[in-house]
Amino acid sequence: MSERFSRTELMLGKDALQRLKNSRVAIFGIGGVGGYVAEGLVRCGVGAIDIIDNDTVGESNLNRQIYALESTIGKNKVDVAKQRIADINPDCVVTAHNKFYTPETSSEFDFSQYDYIVDAIDTVTGKIELVMQAKQYKVPIISSMGTGNKLDPTAFEVADIYKTSVCPLARVMRYELKRRGIKHLKVVYSKEQPITPKGSLRDPHRRQVPASVSFVPPVAGLIIAGEVIKDLIADI
Repeated sequence: MSERFSRTELMLGKDALQRLKNSRVAIFGIGGVGGYVAEGLVRCGVGAIDIIDNDTVGESNLNRQIYALESTIGKNKVDVAKQRIADINPDCVVTAHNKFYTPETSSEFDFSQYDYIVDAIDTVTGKIELVMQAKQYKVPIISSMGTGNKLDPTAFEVADIYKTSVCPLARVMRYELKRRGIKHLKVVYSKEQPITPKGSLRDPHRRQVPASVSFVPPVAGLIIAGEVIKDLIADI
């Protein structure tokens, strides 16, 4: 038993650990949520991870994103993530895509190679396209709903998109997915009523910037990581 994952093997068993080692998971978006998804998967022994994000680490990321440090500001998030993953498990095969995922860029990804897809991106059009690709290639997917303007990390739940409530993003996704004939989507969402930010910030590339804290997006990310692990080894 390798010392690196010895505690995990005691929990899950040798066969499950081998399954994880042979699995390839794609994480679309490695910000406040997706960064912690990657952290959870790598530390559980997932053998291959694709990370997709075109953003650079900014000072405003320091309050909540695992890759955000004074030493990484200005660097591509996927490059920083790849280095951290190598420091945790150098045997993990990391494919970094410094790319903004949209319906227009979806053809650049071979979804048939993935054992699981994690949607941790912000744009509705991108999220819907990921779901459609997952359906086409019969790949399991889990999607993160909104974590901005939330303060209660205990309010997160795992549910089917059509059983969600309160979350504004989930409401939009339900409508759009129903129009496209998608009957199920596993999501992590919060029933907490969004908090009104105590001020206003605007990003030149987006509308009003949501408020966020250090302990909410990471919880959503680790919940997602746990669901991915459980699903990958469910039949063992």
